[in-house]
Amino acid sequence: MFKKICLFLAIFFMGCSSDKNPALETVKQVDIEKYKGTWYEIARFEHFFEKGCKNVTATYELRDDDKIKVINRCTDIESNKKKEATGVAYAVDDTNSKLKVSFFRPFYGDYWIIDLEKDYKYALVGSPDRKYLWILSRTKTIDEKTKAKIVAKLPQLQFDESKFVWTIQE
Repeated sequence: MFKKICLFLAIFFMGCSSDKNPALETVKQVDIEKYKGTWYEIARFEHFFEKGCKNVTATYELRDDDKIKVINRCTDIESNKKKEATGVAYAVDDTNSKLKVSFFRPFYGDYWIIDLEKDYKYALVGSPDRKYLWILSRTKTIDEKTKAKIVAKLPQLQFDESKFVWTIQE
């Protein structure tokens, strides 16, 4: 019965969705070996799963089955309590720039690497529906010049900069 309900809901939502956004281009190629490790969140579009978080990190580890283990960590701003969520990701094609990520299997979300600094020092990651967007860095902060360079790309990508929550990193 549960499977029938899930199937019905999936078909319903696919039928109701409209692709009002233009195609979102990703980087041409991502070397997962270089991408793995810990990234610090610089900014994000706010969503319930990160609401009220500071010191946000995402760690990516390769698994034996060619999937990627994803560990998201943060500290609650009010209680100072640490939170952790573990998920799984997989690349949808050989570019490794479009991933499907799940923390609540069987439901997967889009994780598209839109911009990636050549030395893998920062990344801009979002979803093609423009609901999710993150600036990630290998360090807790980025300089103003890099920040401005990333933010300047948002209008052409049709992301709304005003939705950014700038992450507290201590």
